[in-house]
Formats: sequence, C-alpha cells, structure tokens
Amino acid sequence: MNFFVNQNIVIHQLRVEGISNSSVLQIGSAGIIKPLSNLYNTGAYTEPAPELEATQGEITPYVPLAPPT
Repeated sequence: MNFFVNQNIVIHQLRVEGISNSSVLQIGSAGIIKPLSNLYNTGAYTEPAPELEATQGEITPYVPLAPPT
C-alpha cells in the first residue's frame, strides 16, 4: 500500500528551547528516518587526546550540559 502526502508548510517562527545529541526535529511527514553518525578528523590529529587531569570534587565539563533528569 502506498500513501502519497502533499504538504504546504509555512513557518513564520520556530523556537527550539533545547536540543541534544540524537535529537530529531521533524516538520511534516517522513517515511523513514535513518540514523547517521559521522566522525571526522578535521584537525589531522595523529594521536589520541591527552587524558583529563583528575581534580578533587566534581569534574566541570568544558561544554555546558543539561542537568540530569
């Protein structure tokens, strides 16, 4: 069985309060959403990054993260 969907979508303003890894924002219909993850070495690095130094107390991330829920 085939479904054909014709849509006309007009968006004047779209506000996204938060987005994280593996989030999907869909507008309209999609038959299949295929996951895709690419890892590129854009800096031409030849060895792994150095280990993060251990500190007393909590480790503060370099990137602001959402609080756990």
